[in-house]
Parts: sequence; structure tokens; C-alpha cells
Amino acid sequence: MYDTLIIGSGPAGMTAALYAARSNLKVGLIEQGAPGGQMNNTSEIENYPGYDHISGPELSMKMYEPLEKFQVENIYGIVQKVEDDGEGKVKRVITEDATYEAKTVVVATGAKNSLLGVPGEEEFTSRGVSYCAVCDGAFFRDQDLLVVGGGDSAVEEAIYLTQFAKSVTIIHRRDQLRAQKVIQDRAFANEKIKFIWDSVVTEIKGDDVKVSGVTIKNVKTGEVTEKSFGGIFIYVGMNPVSSMVADLGITDETGWIITDTDMKTSRPGIFTIGDVRQKDLRQIATAVGEGAIAGQGVYQYIVEHF
Repeated sequence: MYDTLIIGSGPAGMTAALYAARSNLKVGLIEQGAPGGQMNNTSEIENYPGYDHISGPELSMKMYEPLEKFQVENIYGIVQKVEDDGEGKVKRVITEDATYEAKTVVVATGAKNSLLGVPGEEEFTSRGVSYCAVCDGAFFRDQDLLVVGGGDSAVEEAIYLTQFAKSVTIIHRRDQLRAQKVIQDRAFANEKIKFIWDSVVTEIKGDDVKVSGVTIKNVKTGEVTEKSFGGIFIYVGMNPVSSMVADLGITDETGWIITDTDMKTSRPGIFTIGDVRQKDLRQIATAVGEGAIAGQGVYQYIVEHF
């Protein structure tokens, strides 16, 4: 039996594994891909302390290297379900191929961006299509940018992008934004922000190197136009990767896992960290901080209950 099983090897999961292993616990890290999670899809990271800039894959490996020293066991698998004995003692993590038991579980499965599902989106991801203004905004200085969406995230990120961009256009499928009124007011007052209403992106275009623009359709008139942009930022929602704990009663109605400030869920011995948590800011730095809290919390839980 493991002292803790950590599901997910992004920055949150790797940090939790490091802290738990340094406490002389038996740690298993379950992953279904290369260590680093979504960091591996980021070409340049400029907002992580200690680095002027570093590639996502490089930072991923730097975080992973200490885990080998502390003998964290890597387990490849896609987790189907997490079971709890109801007494806070034994947890079972079920993958496609095996079942593992542990005294504690740390869920660090992250979230996936909702996609537009239009031609060109996948092709130009990381080549002009982005889902994170804080991560990538600085790479688009003095360019005309498009933000797709009308909720809080879309409008807040559009405002954020104005510090770099020549102009920012928000395209929304309705005739008014869904964002909070105070956020809307800031956007309307910003001279760099323009709006395209009642319209959707139907195709993202570019060349062999990067994005060049989009095809837009007005949902009321059916009119189709093409516009040029140097970058496309998509904010049509995020989906938590939490189906494996859906039966445990620890998520909200949309699937985000609810925790306290110590990363504890309502199930004793089950912790949650990183982007799958119900929270506002999803960044590498916050994920690392949460991982440290959970790694230490796992140790304290085992000391108190075993």
C-alpha cells in the first residue's frame, strides 16, 4: 500500500510528490503522459519565479528530476475511478489495467480548455491560438488580437491584453456580454477594445508559421466576413478533469473539486490541487504552492491517523 497516490504529473502533482517523498513517504505518481501536463504545450514561460524565460518542456523536466532522487514511483495509467472506504483509511485508485491502494490520494488532474471546434484551431494552437493571456500575452506586442467569448474570463483577459496589443477585439455570439457589470464597464471604457456582436468564428486561418486571421459569421444575418489578427485568444470555458471522483460528492455542480485552504476535500485523506480545484487563478506558481501544501498535509494526515 502506498502512503499517497498522486493523480496527475503537472506542476501541482510533481510538487506534492516531492514534498511527500521528502517526508519519507511511499509515493506513487500516476500519469498518462509526459511529466509537466499542460506546461508541455507552452513554448515560452516568462512568469515563473527564477527564470527570465524557459520553455514548458524544459521546466517540466527540471521539476521532474528531483523525484527520481527521492524514489517517487511512476505509474502509467488512465484513472477511471477513485474509491473511498468511508473511514478515512483505505483509498483505491482504479486504472484501465490495475487497482492501487493508498492511505491518501491527491487529485491533480487539471482542466481542459473548451474548444471552438473549428477548422484551424488545433493546427494553430501555440502558433497564434492561445487559451491563456497571462501566459502568452507578452508575445503579441503591438499586434491586433481577437478574444473569443463574453464571460468574465474573456473580458478580463481582453483588458489584460491591452497592455501589450495594438488593439483587442472581443467577438461574442450574443448582443451583450455575460461578464459582471463592473468588468464590462472597464472594457467599454478602454479605447483599445473593440467589439463584434452576434457573431462566431467559423475558421482560423494562417500560413506555415502562424495565424493570420479568422472567418466570421453573423448568427443573425448569416453574413460571412474575414478579418486579420495576429493572435486569437479563446475563452469559451474550461472543463475540470474530475470524472474519476464524480461519485465521491466532492465537486460542485460543474465538476470543479471543492477544497479548503489546506487543499483538503470533504473526504478525509483526499486532497485536491491545481487547475481541477474550484478557484480563480490557474497558474504554474499557484499550482506549485498548492502542491507543497498538499504534500505536507498528506504527511500530517498519516501521522495523525495511522
